[in-house]
Amino acid sequence: MDDLLIQRGQEPARTRLVLLHGWGADARDLMPLGECLSQASGLAIECMALNAPELHPAGSGRQWYGLFPEQWADAAQAVHELKQRIEALDQRQIPLSKTVLLGFSQGGAMALNVGCQLPLAGIIACSAYPHPHWQPQKSRPPVMLLHGRDDDVVPVEAQRRLAEQLGGDSESCRLHTFDGGHTIPNDTVPLMLEALRSWLNPVSQDF
Repeated sequence: MDDLLIQRGQEPARTRLVLLHGWGADARDLMPLGECLSQASGLAIECMALNAPELHPAGSGRQWYGLFPEQWADAAQAVHELKQRIEALDQRQIPLSKTVLLGFSQGGAMALNVGCQLPLAGIIACSAYPHPHWQPQKSRPPVMLLHGRDDDVVPVEAQRRLAEQLGGDSESCRLHTFDGGHTIPNDTVPLMLEALRSWLNPVSQDF
């Protein structure tokens, strides 16, 4: 599992963006988005893309746990292991309170499940869905949910279920839908940048 790391700017990074790819992709998939967000944010961001632990059954790409058929029994272990990986990141310069998780599809489900257990700066979940029996903690980081209205892989109804579990559309649970399918369109980048700047600004924030 070779994870990818990019640090932009000459000053040492003080914030971190962790990218979690979707089912069948790998760490390289979201790095162009991570680079774009890092460069445009105006923040000293360390951008890290993690590889899922398992090989995809098709022989290329990776998965956090099996899908089609869903192997929900393995999801709990995947969540536990990812939580340990996030907690093991070097926090001397960049604490978890200055770290944002961004996940797409299966990676979005993982970001929500793991992220709501940690004192992160925030979570961005794109085309995500809730794991069965998932109950987010009452004290959790702020969340942004992005979803395409015409998503035929993870229907937009999944966003509605997530919002209900997270307490509804609010300052701590921002909902955005867009015209399109199972993707992250360019016109959502300004929304993500706004969230990153508000969550990762130099003023310390608690949740």
